[in-house]
Amino acid sequence: MIESTPKTSTDRPFTVVVPLADLKSASKLVRLASAMGRAGSGQRAAKVLALGVVAISDVAGYAEGTVPARFQRSMLSRLRRLDLPPEVEIRTLVRVSRQVWQGIVQTAEEEEADLIMFGWKGWTRSRVAVFGTTIHDVIQNAPCDIVVVKNADPRRCGRIIVPVRGGPHAVLANRLACALASEFGGGVTALRIETPNMTLQERQAAEEEFAAVLDVSADGCPIRTIEDEADSVQETILSHARAHQAVIMGAAAIPEAEYIFGPITQAVAQKFPGMVMIVKTRLPADLSHRVWVTLTRALFAPAREPVDLPTRVDKWFAENTFDAEEFGDIEELVRLKRRQHVRISLGLPALNESETVGRIICSLKRELVERAPLLDEMVLIDSGSTDATREIAAELGVPVVVHQEILPMHGAHRGKGEALWKSLYALDGDIIAWIDTDIRNIHPRFVYGVIGPLLRYPKIQYVKAFYTRPIRLGGTLQSTGGGRVTELTARPLLNLFFPELSGIIQPLSGEYAGRRELLEQVPFFTGYGVETGLLIDILERAGLDAIGQADLRRRVHRNQELVPLSAMAFTIIQVVMNRLEQRHKLQLLSEVNKSMKLIQHERHRFHVELRRLEDIERPPIASLPEYQARRAVEPRPVGAS
Repeated sequence: MIESTPKTSTDRPFTVVVPLADLKSASKLVRLASAMGRAGSGQRAAKVLALGVVAISDVAGYAEGTVPARFQRSMLSRLRRLDLPPEVEIRTLVRVSRQVWQGIVQTAEEEEADLIMFGWKGWTRSRVAVFGTTIHDVIQNAPCDIVVVKNADPRRCGRIIVPVRGGPHAVLANRLACALASEFGGGVTALRIETPNMTLQERQAAEEEFAAVLDVSADGCPIRTIEDEADSVQETILSHARAHQAVIMGAAAIPEAEYIFGPITQAVAQKFPGMVMIVKTRLPADLSHRVWVTLTRALFAPAREPVDLPTRVDKWFAENTFDAEEFGDIEELVRLKRRQHVRISLGLPALNESETVGRIICSLKRELVERAPLLDEMVLIDSGSTDATREIAAELGVPVVVHQEILPMHGAHRGKGEALWKSLYALDGDIIAWIDTDIRNIHPRFVYGVIGPLLRYPKIQYVKAFYTRPIRLGGTLQSTGGGRVTELTARPLLNLFFPELSGIIQPLSGEYAGRRELLEQVPFFTGYGVETGLLIDILERAGLDAIGQADLRRRVHRNQELVPLSAMAFTIIQVVMNRLEQRHKLQLLSEVNKSMKLIQHERHRFHVELRRLEDIERPPIASLPEYQARRAVEPRPVGAS
């Protein structure tokens, strides 16, 4: 194993973060990282995270990184096609940051990385920042081990030489050499050099350290040893290295200010024409986990970026706004699903949608069940249709449940939110997606666009769709103008009272997906307020970074008249006020009128229709004994992980 920094769990994969600026050498770096990860995990599971960082100038908003981040995600996606050992998971991630090094360090922290591996282009003019300012700054702040590679190439692992000077850096270097030699069919030479001015005591100590390094790091790897004496350690290393393809060196135990890895190490890296790896452990390898954690938190906490709210929202927007076509490789999504051992369910809430439901089912079933088994389950969640909606679904082989008949002991309310809440009981998936059944331009991206981020990015727990929404005025379909309640009610209210959600483009969109373990722990409003309530409650429970949004391009559906839209806005306002009461311990709704006078226009006169409009709040479904018995879960308090 090459591990030097203790991990919190033997079940967690050994994680290697590979920051990439030059995609030409990316595949070689990823293959080397794969070998390191497999060795570090003891040949169990390993994870390679290919990282791109978009740097935003101090005068620009983070949201300006949205398009560059999308471009980088597209470029990095090629790496996911690499043929790596099955126990190695490769993931790609793009961060937006003021400084590249800050994005790297924060990613390593959040991912609990064991190793950061840099590719190095070559020598720079600055002696202090000889490996470039980014690498220099990461080394000063990294929460894990570091490897810097020049001329990365797995084909250069046939003959590897490791100059050994003792200490934890040397142990890591030798373990790494053995791992690469084993992976790529090479051999390892360990080199020990004495200088004429060494005392007898120093020679004995060097011999003991050399033997100790080989003893704890070889792990069954056959190692050829060379011992030499010379005035110049640097020239002797280079002389022996000529017969080898790669040099792997540990950093100096006590680096000088001008040389972050030590002067000899950096001189060899400059002059040797083959592959050079320099390794630096985070802390001495023999520290206990408790001491390691204490020292890391107390002494080595990395500098963080500003956390003011506008900055946070802009950064979220740039990093967590996706395009559906980033996930258009459905076969890849199926592989991710199988690797993660999750089932995916699609719920189709419906009320009198016979005109469109058949086409939706046929399209999704053909592309996402038969051609590529992304969906394990499709279920129509009917709310009492009086047309042929249920019959059409049944004829097409899709199970049908009526939400009023699910959990009848808890009663039944009208509304889409009620259907979604009860569908959690009826559906079996670990990931659950819902799409509306009135979509006229159905395409598989309406499903894979919201599921993809959940499969590719483990920290995302809930994904909302957004799109352009045409509106029909008279006989003409205009390209934009839909989503009137979104723009005139929902987004203004969220911007005012829940500004963390101000980057959500379409909070009321009807297409979204989430992880069951989150959805079962939040309440659902029964009607128009369900989407708004879910966003606010998921923000409170899981945080902004757990939410993503995906561009599904264009959605054509049945536009509603103004009167029902007015009723929708009235209900959404109540939900926002309800959550304001909970957050700020206020009393806003006790004297608020929950009946609305809807103005109806009939030919030559207006009249008023009084209607009570109030969403009922359903509790987290995990709190129901029937659900607990079915799913073997217990409700968790807010904030629990």
